Amino acid sequence: MKQARKPARATKARELEISYRFGFDAAHRFAGMPRGHRYRGVHGHSFNVEVAVRGTPRAPNGFVADFSKLEANCARLRRTLAHSLLNDIAGLKQPSLENLCVWIWEKLKPKFPGLARVTVRRDSLGQACSYDGEAG
Repeated sequence: MKQARKPARATKARELEISYRFGFDAAHRFAGMPRGHRYRGVHGHSFNVEVAVRGTPRAPNGFVADFSKLEANCARLRRTLAHSLLNDIAGLKQPSLENLCVWIWEKLKPKFPGLARVTVRRDSLGQACSYDGEAG
């Protein structure tokens, strides 16, 4: 007697997340803060950025995104940000961690549709902000 074959189950494509980190040193100020506030004057930080891209690995190489392209795009951003007064960069008049996340997101999203998250850290202060795009 022949056994009935089980119907083939559809396999769900695996979604993975890759990330790349880079750092830069820069200065900024927040002129709107009250006199005497430590953030009002020009001061500097070492920033660390992590960019995450999510997606299904694609043929022929099995990459979610090409790391060399991600690294090259992040290197361009780093060259713009490093050793600068962030307030002087277009779009960063108020260069908070929050605004840095959004600024980096807006630069990378058109080139990496699977962009999942941008995190900017100031490790020496134990501070970080993450942005994962517009809600809804």
